[in-house]
Amino acid sequence: MSKAELQKVRVKAWRVTVLSIAPQELKRLLASAGQEVAFLDIREFGEYGTGHPFQSVNAPFSLLEARIGELVPRLSTFLVLMDSSDEGRARRAGECLADLGYSNIAWLRGGAAGWRDAGYSLFAGVNVVSKTFGELVHKQLEPAEIGATQLAEWQSQGRPVYIIDGRPVAEYNKMNIPSSMCCPNGELAKRISTILDSDTETPVVINCAGRTRSIIGAQTLRWLGIKNPVYALENGTQGWQLAGLSLEHESKRYYPYEVRVDPAFCAAARQFSESHQVAAVNEPTLNDWLADEQRTTYVFDIRTEEEYRKNGHAAAVHAPGGQLIQAFDHWVGVQSARVVLIDDDECRAPMVAGCLALMGVDVAWLRGGRDSWRRLRNFKKQSDLRLEIPRKVQLEEALHPATFCLDARPSMQYREGHLPGSCWANRSLFNEQITGTDYQQFVVIIADMERAACLTVELKAQGFKNIGWLASTLVDWQSKDITLERTPNRPNDTSCIDYLFFVHDRHDGNLEASRRYLAWETGLLAQLDYQERRIFRI
Repeated sequence: MSKAELQKVRVKAWRVTVLSIAPQELKRLLASAGQEVAFLDIREFGEYGTGHPFQSVNAPFSLLEARIGELVPRLSTFLVLMDSSDEGRARRAGECLADLGYSNIAWLRGGAAGWRDAGYSLFAGVNVVSKTFGELVHKQLEPAEIGATQLAEWQSQGRPVYIIDGRPVAEYNKMNIPSSMCCPNGELAKRISTILDSDTETPVVINCAGRTRSIIGAQTLRWLGIKNPVYALENGTQGWQLAGLSLEHESKRYYPYEVRVDPAFCAAARQFSESHQVAAVNEPTLNDWLADEQRTTYVFDIRTEEEYRKNGHAAAVHAPGGQLIQAFDHWVGVQSARVVLIDDDECRAPMVAGCLALMGVDVAWLRGGRDSWRRLRNFKKQSDLRLEIPRKVQLEEALHPATFCLDARPSMQYREGHLPGSCWANRSLFNEQITGTDYQQFVVIIADMERAACLTVELKAQGFKNIGWLASTLVDWQSKDITLERTPNRPNDTSCIDYLFFVHDRHDGNLEASRRYLAWETGLLAQLDYQERRIFRI
């Protein structure tokens, strides 16, 4: 962004008045069909996960400017920002977004506490809309389930069974059911025919780490119409461990990359999407939507990461299909926005689109596969606006006694090891963390580029002028024989607002945490009010 362009944005920002909105008014707005609103919880991830409104999306203040462009790509979108108790963070975040050019901003009166005091529920955990969808599919459509003990008996008896792990490769690598193969749910429509290789009799079991992706994966195969018996593994890898069974780790059994796409399954995927009123649009329509300044349109390439890196389109953001269903709020910050999915085979996009339609999303898919991409216009996105990055410094500068080092990495990384004398910093706690600091002092931020850029905004607002950025990591420091400080209890748990302690160790052998997590998932439906239940079309 040039100085002239930046000045224009700032002039525009001065004209923006950040207003307040009452919880009752926002609740009515969220219930309005077709009304676009971005309800952003700007608290840190740990705060968000302890309890938040059902339709709120987390945009932590420590990463706000870095994440806002993809979450809310249209500058005139109505933004509602929420903090804990109207303590000022939301209003400050509104000022920062106005500086970026957002022009329609409000903060929620009373914050999360005000929402609760108005009689509305706060939901613990993350991805609650997607998790709730899984529980609704389980309740309404009743996909068959198999328990861990019974599946283990089948294996011990040598009974043939396909066990397919519907999670991404990275999650599968951490732990998996013995003999299972990784094939993320979004890939099933394309790859299941190659996996089964004309076998129509052997049972297929879909698993994940808990419940949602097991349920959605099994139901996906039912929607595709495969003839094999299909089961969701009850409670996934956590259920397996709760049954006293051992998991595998670092397995390498992955989905087949080269496949024969079965026309019957592609047709079934398209029929499924059509049955739920999902439009298949052409490239002129999508180009018109992208040019429409009155509506927000997201375009997602839902193929694998390898495919996206090889030939992804610049107009699309990569969002693997299974994960888009599983964590929709990770990519989409605007309620009632349009979502368009693209693939290269007209198979995966309609399948995933049908699922999103059942979640209440205004979704379409691009017909024609990659043949249509050539005619798609590459619209400049708000996320393309560049953040100001401090000048890079060397480790020696950071270690100089006169340097004030702010370690803005996640709190658990700071605990694990940090440079001698560095102080942990989080933008949401910044005012109390810099009390008594000399504003003329040279400040070095230790963090990834996104956190460094966002903390720089706050440093400059506080009057700091001499700012640097140390991009090196703990591994780099160890390689140079730096004696690191390790503080297992500093910052203390209360200050670690960026870390969600809620059942955080459920995948590390804490069976009680697994029980609590599974109880949380199965209890989501009981928390819904009438309006929240009406979001879904199932």
